[in-house]
Amino acid sequence: MTERTDRIIAALRSGHDHLAARVRGLAAADLTKGSGAAEWDLSQVLSHLGSGAEITLAVLEGALDGSGPKDMDFNKSVWARWDAMSPAERAEGFVPANEALVSRYEELDTQTRENLRINLGFLPTPVDVATAAGLRLTEFTLHTWDIEVAFDPAAVLASEATEPLLDQAGLLIGHLGKADAVDGRPVRLAVRTTDPGRSFGLTLDEAVALGDEPAEPDAVLSAPAEWWLRLTTGRHAPAHTPTSVTLTGAALTLDDLRRVFPGF
Repeated sequence: MTERTDRIIAALRSGHDHLAARVRGLAAADLTKGSGAAEWDLSQVLSHLGSGAEITLAVLEGALDGSGPKDMDFNKSVWARWDAMSPAERAEGFVPANEALVSRYEELDTQTRENLRINLGFLPTPVDVATAAGLRLTEFTLHTWDIEVAFDPAAVLASEATEPLLDQAGLLIGHLGKADAVDGRPVRLAVRTTDPGRSFGLTLDEAVALGDEPAEPDAVLSAPAEWWLRLTTGRHAPAHTPTSVTLTGAALTLDDLRRVFPGF
């Protein structure tokens, strides 16, 4: 478990260093460009990441000192402060806010990384550091893509984050997927990814779930692992889908899968 935690924290560091450098290079006009998150400009994505870093750090400190998570009033106060910032202030504030969170994760010793349990406030039980940091890595990596795609339609997720995120994809798949998007038709899909190479199954029935690859799938999806992760989070428009993505079988189409995963 510690090895997984270490990889996630290392990916948070490389992701931060990359995005911080990217943000420092943005012109003022860039901050109001539309992002990959349809309702936000780039500064609003940075606001979300900056406020999220503050809240996540407060939750981590609460686990470390035993005080527990902050209440919703705290979260609302953080969001309100970031919402009130100008685009330039959001860009400037994001870097130290996220640096503080990543540095705090890096400071955790081996025993703490293994044994600490964190009450996130929205899950039924406290989780380990790998799960908590992994959820932050999911948010951070996807919203970094939202910024990158504003300048490059062929942008991909950070390679350092892809494997850790693939390992935890099942954690949120039931929440992200909408099984009724295919009119209640049960479908067993084989998913085969590259970079890294994995094979597993996606079941669309009363719920959406991951499992072993079915012996006789109704369809087979082959795709880069980073695109599979983008598919499940709604970042899957045809303009951002590489030609290496293929779906064989008559049970459903790529557009069906896009409806299953509308994103957030």
